[in-house]
Amino acid sequence: MSDAAPLEKVEDIEIRLLLEAIYLKYHYDFRNYAMASIKRRLKQAREQLGFATFSALQENLLHDPEMLPRLLRFLTVQVSEMFRDPSYFSAIREKVVPHLRTYPSLKVWVAGCSGGEELYSLVILFREEGLEDRTIFYATDINHEALQAAEAGIFALDRLQLFTENHRKSGGKSSLSDYYQAAYGRASFDKTLRRNVVFSDHSLVTDAVFGEMHLISCRNVMIYFDRELQDRALGLFKDSLSRKGFLGLGSKESLRFSRHATSFADFVREEKIYQRRAA
Repeated sequence: MSDAAPLEKVEDIEIRLLLEAIYLKYHYDFRNYAMASIKRRLKQAREQLGFATFSALQENLLHDPEMLPRLLRFLTVQVSEMFRDPSYFSAIREKVVPHLRTYPSLKVWVAGCSGGEELYSLVILFREEGLEDRTIFYATDINHEALQAAEAGIFALDRLQLFTENHRKSGGKSSLSDYYQAAYGRASFDKTLRRNVVFSDHSLVTDAVFGEMHLISCRNVMIYFDRELQDRALGLFKDSLSRKGFLGLGSKESLRFSRHATSFADFVREEKIYQRRAA
């Protein structure tokens, strides 16, 4: 047997102990995240934070609370963009919005909002469709720094060309530049886009239902979960949706193998948009 195999086994043990320590000390639960993904992120964290082993990282984490936010940047940050997968937002606009128009008030939950790109995309879409004023948006994430970034609504200016093109492809009814001001290499989005937004810490792993939603958008978050945790999150979404409410997932995510699959009907199958069954 090579030296590499025992070393990898030891690292797996160290990682499981580290995840247990994070849960017991700080109540962030990554224990049922997909192992390959969490291992890759933790290796990157260990190297960039300057630790020789995961055990050394764990020791520091347990005795230095300031290490937690630094580690969370590696465990939770996801690369996103405004109107990512424009056809998804086009389907929301053309297929879902007509149903939402029938409600006097609306609640929309962006679960795992990261830096806010998806949130602002939906708020802008709802403004263009005349639904913003009757809607409360809930933007949640387990990473406090990500929530602060989302609430600030400031993005690097060099990202705006892609955002603008995505917005146009999604069927945007205005220019994206109408919603931000550019200065010093940054784009600051209009504060009025946040007037109906509630930003809050929420974990799909440990937290409970907090409201009845008409639309939940949780894209490219569950790909990091194992099957058990995916089921847990989908059950939470099921219980959080109003009768005939809508759920949007990422392009690589599916309800197919979930025990909650029968609670949903395909609504726009190719865009992974589902509708909560009435019964």
